[in-house]
Amino acid sequence: MKKTAGFLYFSLASLSLLHAGSLYSVGQETEESIPLTWVVGSNLIWDNNVTPVIPEGQVGFEDEAWSINPYVQARYSTADPQTTLNVSALVGANFYIDEIEAVGAQQVTPNIRTTLEYSHNFDDRLRFSSRNALSYEMEPQFAVGLSNDRTSDPYFFYSTDNAVGYRWTERLGSYSGFGFTGLLLDGVDFADRKSWSVFNQMRYQWNQRAVLTAEYRYTAWTGDASDSQNHFITGGVDYRLSQNSIFIGSAGVQMRSVEGVDDATGPFVQATVRSQINSKFTISGFTRFGMEDFDTVQFIGTDIIEYSDLQVFRLGLTGEYQLTPRFTGFGGLDVVHTIYDGGNEIGGTATDEGRTEDLINMYIGLRTKINDAFSVDASINFTNSTSAFTNNDYDRTRLSVGASYTF
Repeated sequence: MKKTAGFLYFSLASLSLLHAGSLYSVGQETEESIPLTWVVGSNLIWDNNVTPVIPEGQVGFEDEAWSINPYVQARYSTADPQTTLNVSALVGANFYIDEIEAVGAQQVTPNIRTTLEYSHNFDDRLRFSSRNALSYEMEPQFAVGLSNDRTSDPYFFYSTDNAVGYRWTERLGSYSGFGFTGLLLDGVDFADRKSWSVFNQMRYQWNQRAVLTAEYRYTAWTGDASDSQNHFITGGVDYRLSQNSIFIGSAGVQMRSVEGVDDATGPFVQATVRSQINSKFTISGFTRFGMEDFDTVQFIGTDIIEYSDLQVFRLGLTGEYQLTPRFTGFGGLDVVHTIYDGGNEIGGTATDEGRTEDLINMYIGLRTKINDAFSVDASINFTNSTSAFTNNDYDRTRLSVGASYTF
């Protein structure tokens, strides 16, 4: 019985990470306590397109610059048979050495990220978990599934997902909870969004490797753009591929209602996988397809168009490979394909349909460990955006060299 309950609880914990925090996460909880650890570091960055959405011909178009990115990070974990707690906080800033020419662009931008994950087993049947994330920075985080726009001002993002898991029988369990999400973009009209959601998931342990799932989730969005309501009905599986690999996936239907327009129904799919291929190689990935509420308003000439049917496909991969005891290679890929339909002019009568946008972001790097505390890394990041919206069509390359000290 304990083995069955343990696997069921692991699956309960892992699923919540598909709704809060990074989409790459698959519920790898802390198994032992780790004392408070500090990391102090800095990166030197060359960026060949600091403000990529500045229109051609305007000041700041394809402006390149050097910057320094110092930071301090703290990490703490505690774990026992009943309770686990993971806390991480990073505070830094990006200081541009060269002057940024674009109007409104900032010479100093913040880089703040915090996460808190907590779980508690009241007994063999009842469990509570809470996963929370907060950030205030410049770049959109593709692994969180946020806005894809690169603006001249920072954005503030927060997410919390809280749930109670209960094992009703040897094989049957439920997972019920609520969450909040918010995105605030400084200096960008119609971009601020926030949501609340409630959900219930039934779970059935098919065998020692697989848990079958059936879920209903309701999410309501409000903000500068039109309010919306979303109903998700999905079925899925959490499958233990091996001792060090797990797959979590679900698929179903999304029913969407947007204020002032016709209702829409479409497919919804999401999946996450993490695999420790061997002692040297680790990979993680996610994919998601559905209707989203970010970037629903676009500026086309003098028209402000809001799209009620915004379908987005996201794919992300990241991996690390230990080349030698001192050298580790790392890399990643993000693909975002967006289809804009159901466009109506705000305050006017113009309509728009069938626009698409494709964004590819990839990076590769090498990290070397000088000793137990000191490490150095170098990486290259390339972004390409091919868009039907003129200002969102750009290329961007960033080179980074950094060092960090852990104590």
